[in-house]
This record gives sequence, structure tokens and C-alpha cells, in this order.
Amino acid sequence: MTEKVRLIAMSFPFIDFNGKIARYPIIQGGMAVKISTAGLAAAVANAGGIGLIAASGLTAEELVAEIKRARSLSSGIIGINIMFAVTRFKELVLTALREGIDLIVTGAGFSRDVFAMGREFRTPVVSIVSSAKLAKIAESYGAAAVVVEGKEAGGHLGTDKSLWQILPEVVKAVKIPVIAAGGILTRGDIKKALGIGVAGVQMATRFVLTRECEVHANYKNLYLKAGTEDVVLIDSPVGLPGRALKNRFVERLLAGEDLTPRRCVNCLKKCRRNFCIMEALERARQGDMENGLVFSGERIGEIKDVKPVTEVIRELFTGVES
Repeated sequence: MTEKVRLIAMSFPFIDFNGKIARYPIIQGGMAVKISTAGLAAAVANAGGIGLIAASGLTAEELVAEIKRARSLSSGIIGINIMFAVTRFKELVLTALREGIDLIVTGAGFSRDVFAMGREFRTPVVSIVSSAKLAKIAESYGAAAVVVEGKEAGGHLGTDKSLWQILPEVVKAVKIPVIAAGGILTRGDIKKALGIGVAGVQMATRFVLTRECEVHANYKNLYLKAGTEDVVLIDSPVGLPGRALKNRFVERLLAGEDLTPRRCVNCLKKCRRNFCIMEALERARQGDMENGLVFSGERIGEIKDVKPVTEVIRELFTGVES
């Protein structure tokens, strides 16, 4: 390795991984439903990052199977990402903790309960926040770190402000480590974030276009074809805006068509019932691009290829100096 090419070898000192060390300061975002599964999480962990399994939308049995599969594929750091908004939140968190998961990342709200559960199992809990105020609340509850997510992110959004506007405020406001997320796509983005004082970054959208992401080929093709004009905001049943890609389903939604679900399994604690988000996300995962919902980050148009996870991470951190 020459002086011109340096590979970061940073660990996440805020998390006790029982001897496990993340070589690179990167967390792969947890994308539901079943976008971030064991295969992707294990590949990221094997490449030196932290891999997350998306627990939202899974049953407890499915989550156990995913964790076991990830463990069979990797001895690296594996966590889960879960929305506080899902009805089975506590059940799924406890299931993951009992399976010995390395960390819990939560978004779409939080309560004291998850931090108490984390302390009981000596497992770090990381909160996704969108403001310095929320970061300080998470810190007071016992969060091991916070993921600061800006408007550039895909999926559910907690702010209309850019990551780069929020990030410096959060870094100054809390003592716990800060992870930058939302619109992080390039080596330059990572260098910029590290320069502000973060401990690492979280990326989701880029990892969809990897060989190890186990979604239907139609899903990846929609990503590859997408441009800036295809990225829109929708009103999610969760009660938050969501950043998605334009397709027939989204056009119907934006046009105000009645998409009220005919049946409801009460998957969310509170639901606007303007459509069934779990069904829409699952249809997309299976390749139905007409009737499914595809979440994506704001900068999807800049990604034009599908690569192995190892290559993506190597390219991101080659030449980045700590």
C-alpha cells in the first residue's frame, strides 16, 4: 500500500462487539421489506463494515432465520434495523437480542423501553434522528450512538433539511458518536462527513445495486434507469413523508386515487390506511414494478452499475484519510 492509497482502518469504539472490529466506519442501512436481508448484511460484514438486517415487516420466526443465516455466512458485525412504528417492535427487538445480535438500530420514533432492553442484554442501541434536539433526547435515554439522517435519504424522512445542515449541529450537541446518513454516496461525501467530526457513515441506496442484494432483477433495473426526475415524495401510512421512485403505483397515489387496503393485519401501531405499505413494498421486492413501492435516496441517478459489496467498499475508502 503506497502513501497515495490509504485504507481507513477505523473501529467503532462506542460499541462493544465482544472482540469484533469493523475495519471501515460504514454501516449498511436496513431497508425493508426484505431488501436488507442476511446475504447483503453478511457481505458487508465480511468486507469490513457493519451489516444490518431489516426487521420491519418480518415475523419473529423469519427474523430468527435471517440472523442464523447471516451468522452462517459471516463472523463479522451483524445488527438489525427496525422502525419503532411497527406493531411487533418489542417482540422483534427481543427476538434479535435473544439471538445475540450485535446492535439494534431504530428509527421512526423511539421510547425508553428499547434502551432498557439493550442494557439488559448488554447490546448497544443506536437511534436514527434528524435534529440536534432528538439526538440529545436519544443520548439522555442511553443511545450508544446516533445516525443523523437528512432529507437526501430514501424511505421515511424525519426532516426536510439537508444532512449537511443538520450534521454540524448534532456533532456539537452530543458526546456520543454520530453517524452521517442520507445522500452519502461517494468517497468525497465520506471525507466531508469525517471532516465534520462524525465517527462513520451509513449508506443504504448504494447497496441495493450490489450483487449480494437479494431483490428481484426488476427492482435493480428500476434503480439503474432512474434519474433525478424520477425521485418523488409520497405520504406514507406511517405518518411521515417517504422518498420513492416514480412508477404506476406512485402515480396513482399522487393522483389521489383510493388505494385503501381491503384488509388490514395491523402491522403498524398507527396507520393512515391510505394504502398498505407492507404489501406495496413486498410487491416491489418480488419484481412488480407497476403495483409496488420502491424507496430510494435522492441521488439514485448517480449510480449506474451493479458491483460486489467488496468492490463498493474498497472504492469508497481507497484514498480516504482519517
